[in-house]
Amino acid sequence: AAALPAWTKARQDSDFAAFRAHLERQVELCRDVAACFPEAEHPYDALLDVYEPGATASGVRAVFAELSEGLVPLVAQIAERPVPADLPGPLPQAGQRALALQVARAFGYDEDAWRLDDAVHPFAQSVARTDIRVTARWDEADLGGLFAVMHEVGHGLYEAGVAADLDRTTLGAGVSLGIHESQSRMWENQVGRSEAFWRHWLPRAQEHLPTLGGLGLDDFLRRVNVVRPSLIRVEADEATYALHVTLRFELEVALLDGTLAPADVPAAWNERMRDLLGIDVPDDAHGCLQDIHWASGALGYFPTYALGNIVSGQLWAAANAALPDLDDALAAGDCAPLRDWLREHVHRHGRTLDPPELLRRATGSDLDPQPVLDYLRAKYSALYGL
Repeated sequence: AAALPAWTKARQDSDFAAFRAHLERQVELCRDVAACFPEAEHPYDALLDVYEPGATASGVRAVFAELSEGLVPLVAQIAERPVPADLPGPLPQAGQRALALQVARAFGYDEDAWRLDDAVHPFAQSVARTDIRVTARWDEADLGGLFAVMHEVGHGLYEAGVAADLDRTTLGAGVSLGIHESQSRMWENQVGRSEAFWRHWLPRAQEHLPTLGGLGLDDFLRRVNVVRPSLIRVEADEATYALHVTLRFELEVALLDGTLAPADVPAAWNERMRDLLGIDVPDDAHGCLQDIHWASGALGYFPTYALGNIVSGQLWAAANAALPDLDDALAAGDCAPLRDWLREHVHRHGRTLDPPELLRRATGSDLDPQPVLDYLRAKYSALYGL
């Protein structure tokens, strides 16, 4: 209650010093929580387990190191290529919303059980398996609202796909934030930014948004798959997003084990931004004050975003192996094969399986960043001629 308004003001003023005492208190409280679990290998494990049961700091550190080793050179290689132009605008909100609803219905949005509303920040909320609310925000300069709907519908499909016999039990929901994020990221990125998907949807997008009419498929795909290292996590592209999360994870672990003092966070943040993304941070508002999580005391939350990316890569590879005609189905506008596969292997289980077991059953392997790295390399090599 004290930290949130202080963070809001500090972010507005780009003044970390005004927030430092509150961060120190939040770290102290999180250490107190972690101390209640002396069996944990690392204090951070107790916090991480709240959001991603079964995950540990050592395990996450290993997979994030492998992920970063693959992403940093890929992003640097792409940075040597010309940046694609922005989409031609304006892209009217009404047209985007109409297109987004059509896409959502193709994904599995059910008019009798779902609703789509506008919000300052997109989110999904499951009131019940048969009552799914998703929201989006719209900008007529880009298609962020459309991709937000894809993302949030991915979350909704997970909740709607839980087996009916788990209704009204503590098992009748998604098992973790990482598994949840894998669903939203897959529908937004592996599906929603793919060539196969847009072979079907680009002509329909051009009907709703006439300024797109002059774009061919290849040109359009490059413009909606731009890789550009940036300062703000929530605006990051598919290739750089996990590097933003890696930075936050590293700092959180160091804060918990005492190897990083809260007062030194801005300098550590800025250094890792240069290391991972090759960019300089101009001020605290665009750096360590940009996210609400630490003001909320939610240390342990950030890794789930990148874990979702990793899991989405594994599930996407497994789905393609099981559904060899998946690209053809998406190119025909048919999302049912993928939705049904995910419902069978992920959604229906709710919380009856912990995340590691769910992943092993669905993909045959433990947490592994290689599939998402392979996917990103193949995708951007084709788009950028690497």
